Amino acid sequence: MLLCVTASHKTASFDLLERLSRHPDTVAPTLVEAGAQGAVVLATCNRFEAYVETDGLDTDAVLDVVAQATGIPSADLDGSYRVVEDRRVAEHLFAVASGLESVVSGEGEIAGQVRRALTGARKQGTTSPALERLFQRASQAQRKVKNVTALQRAGRSLVRLSLELADSRIADWAAERVLLVGTGAYAAVTLATLRERGAVDISVYSPSGRAELFAKKHGIRAVHADDYATVAQRSSLLITCTTATEPVLGPAHLQRTTDDASTGSAPQGCPVAHGSQLVIDLGMPRNVDPAVAQLEGVALLDLETIRLHAPLEELQATDAARAIVHEAAEDFHAVGSRATVTPGVVALRTHIFGLLEAEIERARNRGDENGLVEQAMRHLAGVLLHTPTTRAHELAADGRGGEFLSALETLYGLVPDAGEATESEIA
Repeated sequence: MLLCVTASHKTASFDLLERLSRHPDTVAPTLVEAGAQGAVVLATCNRFEAYVETDGLDTDAVLDVVAQATGIPSADLDGSYRVVEDRRVAEHLFAVASGLESVVSGEGEIAGQVRRALTGARKQGTTSPALERLFQRASQAQRKVKNVTALQRAGRSLVRLSLELADSRIADWAAERVLLVGTGAYAAVTLATLRERGAVDISVYSPSGRAELFAKKHGIRAVHADDYATVAQRSSLLITCTTATEPVLGPAHLQRTTDDASTGSAPQGCPVAHGSQLVIDLGMPRNVDPAVAQLEGVALLDLETIRLHAPLEELQATDAARAIVHEAAEDFHAVGSRATVTPGVVALRTHIFGLLEAEIERARNRGDENGLVEQAMRHLAGVLLHTPTTRAHELAADGRGGEFLSALETLYGLVPDAGEATESEIA
C-alpha cells in the first residue's frame, strides 16, 4: 500500500513547516526501521511530505514515526496535515511535481525538488520498487505538463499582466513608492518583476510577521505592524499577495481627505482609473476589501479584472494540466495492476508451452515431416492463452488479481514466483 502524509501551505503554518523541514533526512530511515518497505521525503519551504510503501504500518503508526523523527509532538501536528492513500497518491504527487499544488501555480522549482527527494532516498537506501516507479512517473508527468500546457507561464503571468495593465498610469517606475504586502512565492516573483521595470523604492509588510527576513534576503525595507497604515497611505502602488483568508488591506488603512486625493478616468485600453494610489490584489481569496475601490483617489485592480485580460491559453492551463496528471495517474495504476498478475501469466504460458513442446516432439517422432501438426498446435496454444491472459489483466485493473493467481493454483497447481517475471515477458 502507498500512502502520503502531507503538510503544506494549505494546511500548516509557516513555523510548523519550518520545524518539519529542519531534519528531513531522519524521517525516511526511521520509517523503514519501523517496518515500511520504502519511504521518500519531500521537504521544501512550503511543503513537507512523506511517501511510504507499507503493508505493516497503518496511518497512525506512520504519523507517530514522523513525530518521533522530527521531534515534533503529535499534538502539534493535529489539524496541520492530511493523508492521501492508495490510488490517490499517484495523482497527488504528479500534481505536486507539476506545480499544481504550489503557492504560485506552475512554479518550476518543485520539479527539481521532487527529483532530489528520490535521489536522497536512493542514497539513504530507503526507496522501494513501487516508490521508484511512482517518482519516475511523476517526473514524466511534470515534463508533459510543461511541454503541452502553459501552466508555468500562467502563475507568473498574473504578476506580469497586472504590472502591464498598470503601465499606462505609471510614467516612471523609479518614482513609485511601492508597498508589497506578503512574503511568499508570489511576493518574490512580484519583487523581481517590479525591479525589471525599474522600481527601486520598495517596502514589504507581512501580516504573519516575516517581513524582516524577507526584506533582509531581498535588500528592501521591512514595515512593522505599527507603521503599516502610515506607509500604506504614503505609498503610490500597493501590491498584496498573501495566503491570508481574510482581507489584509481595507479602507481604514488608506483613509484620506478629499484634498489629498485625486481622481481621473482611465486612458483608453487601461482597466484602472488614474489616482494617487493603485492597489493590485493578487490574493486568492482576495486580500483587499472591495470597499477600498470606493475611496477617492484609489484604484483597485483585482484578479477578476486581471484574468479578463489574460490569454485564453493561460486561463485554460490549469484544467489542461490536471487532465494530463489524471491520465498519467490512471496509466500508472493500469501498469501497476498488470504487474500484479504478470508472474501468474508468465507461469501459465511457461506451463502451456512446456506441454506444447512435448507434444510437438511426439508429433515429429510420428512423422510430422511438413510441420503442419506443429503449426496447428502452436496456433491453438496461442488461442487458448489469449482469453485467460486478457481476463487476468481485467481482473488486475479491478483490483482482483488475486483471484486469477488463486485459480492458477487451484487448476494447475502453479504458484508463481513474483521475483522471476517482468512485464516485458508477456508483451
